[in-house]
Amino acid sequence: MNEKQRILIVDDDENIAELISLYLTKELYAVQIAHTGEEALQVFPVFAPDLILLDLMLPGIDGYQVCREIRRTSQVPIIMLSAKGEVFDKVLGLELGADDYMIKPFDSKELVARVKAILRRTSYSPSAPAPAGERQGKFVEYPDLIVNLTNYSVIYRGHTLEMPPKELELLFFLASSPGRVFTRDQLLDNIWGYEYAGDTRTVDVHVKRLREKMGDHPDWTITTVWGVGYKFEVRR
Repeated sequence: MNEKQRILIVDDDENIAELISLYLTKELYAVQIAHTGEEALQVFPVFAPDLILLDLMLPGIDGYQVCREIRRTSQVPIIMLSAKGEVFDKVLGLELGADDYMIKPFDSKELVARVKAILRRTSYSPSAPAPAGERQGKFVEYPDLIVNLTNYSVIYRGHTLEMPPKELELLFFLASSPGRVFTRDQLLDNIWGYEYAGDTRTVDVHVKRLREKMGDHPDWTITTVWGVGYKFEVRR
């Protein structure tokens, strides 16, 4: 029998945390609850979750700082939960490395659906990283770049490049259709799913992070098509 996927819930509201735990337990996930940022950082390496539901407004260390600390060592998927709905808060969360952002109050069925979608797409395994440079499975390859969607690895200039699942999926999607222009809405639909309630700035944030990590390669680049969207351009 396969081991249950593990989800860490980080929320200082005990009622909300228990309610989320109840819904996820019914879906046969293994669940651990932490009520503070400090507790979350202590539990994380021991529990080794496959996904984290992270509230932003925590006592002491807030959710933003927890996300920063976890991203120093891990690319585990993170869904941020917050009563804040301003675009600035969403963008900041995504820039820190979150994979999704949900505004409270949220529908429990939607939360479960997003959890399932992210886990289905990532199949993240913190204890079994893929060997660097492995080309088995579904991948695209360009000079100095191998993006493997099967084992969720990116090899850039001979080294493993750490990036969250959504960044990797976006890079793979664009690189799989070189020269084709995709609108922001098309990218949202294909990477985050049609049910995603975010706005198109989500795409801009992820493209910005990809560019920061890879720079401008002489043979290929992610190009902005002004007023439309983005494309993966191969330079001849």
